[in-house]
This record gives sequence, structure tokens and C-alpha cells, in this order.
Amino acid sequence: MGSTTTTTVPTNAQLMEALAAVGSAYFQDFAAAAARHGLSSSQAKALGAVQEPVPMRALAGRLGCDASNVTGIVDRLEALGLARREASAGDRRVKIVVISEQGREILALIRGEMARTHQAFERLSGEQRAALHSICVQVLPVLSGRTA
Repeated sequence: MGSTTTTTVPTNAQLMEALAAVGSAYFQDFAAAAARHGLSSSQAKALGAVQEPVPMRALAGRLGCDASNVTGIVDRLEALGLARREASAGDRRVKIVVISEQGREILALIRGEMARTHQAFERLSGEQRAALHSICVQVLPVLSGRTA
């Protein structure tokens, strides 16, 4: 007897729950790794968001918080030598956040120490990894509101 496999297509609600659970587990792993380096998850997330120079207001958008909250986050990163503010060449009133080399090193350490996340991804085949990446690339612009 041959076996037949039926695939049940998940509902939007099931996809949302699965995505939320994965996001929550990833965030917990990220926050724990950041804490081992004396950073809050928001501070570590900010380091990831300034891989290239970013205006303070744009950083607030990337972090999903009010611009006034970003000031405290960047103050702490500056005090630790992980980032700095520079005046924009085009408008000196605009402050640009720039990650330091030490900030890049700490971010790499944090990402490297995310053991559960690495274990989860290492369980995937190359084909599954490529499919997951492709799916993320497809849905992120819609979820982030950056669709054309």
C-alpha cells in the first residue's frame, strides 16, 4: 500500500501564531546574549540597525519607538564606546548615529552567542534555509510597511 501525504494549508491565524512564537524565542535568545554584554535588547537592536550611518529619527522608526527613547539608547551606546553621534553634512541639526568598530565586534559576539537560534537554523537543510530566507524577504516589506 502506498502512503498518501496530505498537506494542510495553515490559516493566516496559524501562520501569525507560528511567526509570533518564532519571533519571541529569537528575541529571548537575542536579549539573553545582549545582557551577557551589559546591553539591553533595545541597545543591542540599535547596534544592528546602524550598520550604516542612520539619522536619529530614522533609527527610532527602525526600533519602533519614539525619538525621545532613542536618545537614551544612543547615550548609553556612546558611553560604552559602541556608537557615536555625528552632525549630518547636509543639515547640522540632524544627528547621525554611527556604529564604532567596538560596537561591530560586540554585535558579532552577541549574534555568535545566540546558541538556540544557531541550533534551530543548523537543523535546517540548505534547501530549507534558502526557502526560509526567501519567505522572510517576501513578507518583510509588507510587514514593515516598506512596499512599493
